[in-house]
Amino acid sequence: MLELIAPTPRLYTSWLAAREEWGDEAHMDGAGLGSDDDVDTREGFTAWVERLESYADRTRPVEQGRVHATYWWIADGDTYLGAIDLRHYLNGFLLDAGGHIGYGVRPSARRRGLATWALGRVLHEARVLGMDRVLLTCDPGNSASIRTIESNGGVLEDVRETLIGPKRRYWIDL
Repeated sequence: MLELIAPTPRLYTSWLAAREEWGDEAHMDGAGLGSDDDVDTREGFTAWVERLESYADRTRPVEQGRVHATYWWIADGDTYLGAIDLRHYLNGFLLDAGGHIGYGVRPSARRRGLATWALGRVLHEARVLGMDRVLLTCDPGNSASIRTIESNGGVLEDVRETLIGPKRRYWIDL
């Protein structure tokens, strides 16, 4: 059964298989994985999962450059299919290039509507947090992400050059 779940060490093996599909150097959007995170050992993976959970606690400080965020994994039973995160507010980088929500679906699970489904559920969570609109961005050539955002009510604001390349910027009113 398809569901959004909190990150969990229980899906370690499935998560590693998904990372292999992406490739070691690929950025896994929405996963919150930093270049210095040790996810190759169970202990490191568990520590990373615990850190992801801590980012949602607005009473705790976050590292430089990060904002408070809630992370979910898209799962079907014990199979990790992808990740989505909701950033509770924007810093300068996120306002320009990253947005409030990031998501990624493992290559073998794409083209099944998972990102569209997950985004719809996370928009509800944004409303619960009291947000009245959210920003999403994607690469200009990412037609799947464009469809996902637009099918959830995204309205294109502009396409601009950012620190990480050109981005389409969409707002969704909640």
